[in-house]
Amino acid sequence: MEQIIQHIRKRLTPAYEAGEATAIAYLLMEKKYGLSKIDILTGKRPELTDEGQREFETMLNRLAGMEPIQYVLGIAEFDGFDLRVSPAVLIPRPETEELVEWIADDIKHSGNMCPSILDIGTGSGCIPIALARRFPEAGISACDISEAALETAKENAERQNVEVDFFLADALDTESMAGRGKKYDIIVSNPPYVCEDEKKDMEKNVLEHEPHSALFVPDNDPLMFYRAIAVAGKSMLKEGGSIYFEINRRFPDEMTALMNSLGYSETEYRNDMFGNPRMVHAKL
Repeated sequence: MEQIIQHIRKRLTPAYEAGEATAIAYLLMEKKYGLSKIDILTGKRPELTDEGQREFETMLNRLAGMEPIQYVLGIAEFDGFDLRVSPAVLIPRPETEELVEWIADDIKHSGNMCPSILDIGTGSGCIPIALARRFPEAGISACDISEAALETAKENAERQNVEVDFFLADALDTESMAGRGKKYDIIVSNPPYVCEDEKKDMEKNVLEHEPHSALFVPDNDPLMFYRAIAVAGKSMLKEGGSIYFEINRRFPDEMTALMNSLGYSETEYRNDMFGNPRMVHAKL
């Protein structure tokens, strides 16, 4: 194994298992220094100035402190493109790519290639930007309660050269959400859904570095965001419109019951790549 990979792995193995430390090392080399695994295995390595060496060591210190590499790099890959990320936003997950894929497939099958779409709780903007890249004629909007998150999302949209209308809004303020008066073909949301009692089982790098406001909900009301968004959706969706959620794997039946109780139809959930119930779709 190339010396620089060994050096990084040695620094990180107190915090990470050897395999994960190696994967982080190769990712760091690729995203920060443009060196592929083949480049490294054939002897290439970054040429660092004194300042560059100090930056490199600072990154290793942050990684050794269990800060996610996406925050250290300021970049996370999603749906085949790179997004700017910071501790103001959640790091996009592969499961959310699956939600985007489901929505994209349904759009293609609907025959309406320019739907109006609203993403609620957009964070980094990963969902609306991914959809805008696939459907450039769609009218896509997205909102978040965090101004810092919206700034990140706007930057990401500019970097991907897509049009998304971002605005500040609280997903729990049903009247304010519905009061905008605009109707959508599709509403999608990946809201906070991790229960407080699940903290004990979470990885340290997530628990100590990602924004809790985008992660957690009270144990006594785990569906609070879904309920508020679904209620608002009753007046924000066009007739026959669709609503999609990423959900906590613990509550697929409760989500189905909630959507049905609010008058939605054709409610279904799908498993993610790990076999966990992770996505729900319903129609108005």
